Amino acid sequence: MNEVLLSFLLGLIQGLTEFLPISSSAHLLFPTLLFGTDDLGLAFDIAVHAGTLLAVIYFFRTEIKLMIKSLISKNNNNDSRKVAYLLIIATFPIVMAGLLGTDFIKLNRNSIASIAYMNLLFAGFLLFAYKYSSSSKSLIELTIAGAIFIGVFQVFALFPGASRSGTAMTAALLIGLNLKESSKFAFLLAIPTIFGALVFLIGDLVLYETQLNIISLVVGFLTSSIVAFLTIKYFLIFVEKIGMYPFVIYRVLLGVLLLVLI
Repeated sequence: MNEVLLSFLLGLIQGLTEFLPISSSAHLLFPTLLFGTDDLGLAFDIAVHAGTLLAVIYFFRTEIKLMIKSLISKNNNNDSRKVAYLLIIATFPIVMAGLLGTDFIKLNRNSIASIAYMNLLFAGFLLFAYKYSSSSKSLIELTIAGAIFIGVFQVFALFPGASRSGTAMTAALLIGLNLKESSKFAFLLAIPTIFGALVFLIGDLVLYETQLNIISLVVGFLTSSIVAFLTIKYFLIFVEKIGMYPFVIYRVLLGVLLLVLI
């Protein structure tokens, strides 16, 4: 496959799946499984992750500005300050786990069987959370304990196939946040999490990567950022109408398909 076309395809997959509860790592396997394509390298991974980071920052730019202002000036906007603190608290567990479990993450990154089983397992968790959660609380009602729970549950996203957004949404639903607020918190939580992943990737790039294809990087970055922005926008519009059942069913079918393709 042409490298520019592959860059577009991978950017499309990254942008679409990063914020849906369906596992980006599982979908990024398909170009290799179907077309025998090679990985485009660390620099490309950085480009598409940077694209999704830009998308979520731009989409929530108003909320982010309010949170920054509330942290600088403590005389107003207590709600924004509370959300900012909760995001910091919820980010801490995955940062620590990432620092301690780097070798484990790299070892299991490309295991198709592991990714398939994680999809099936966390599809079950998502189904349980969606079906049995009270789904009644707003984001401002989230407690410190709730933020810690979401952060700890998000650590499972270090298992390829679990889905970062999926684990965060599942945990938020389990503690009673409504569906839209669960999704919003998961998306906001992506900002420090993706940023942290970028730091690790850039560190590896400095040590190991030597060749750069600028065209592929630009195509991947632009594609992932545009698609990610549209995914966030329309998911938040329609999530309360479509619910989580379509994603649960899709993840089960995806997991089975990966096991068949092994």
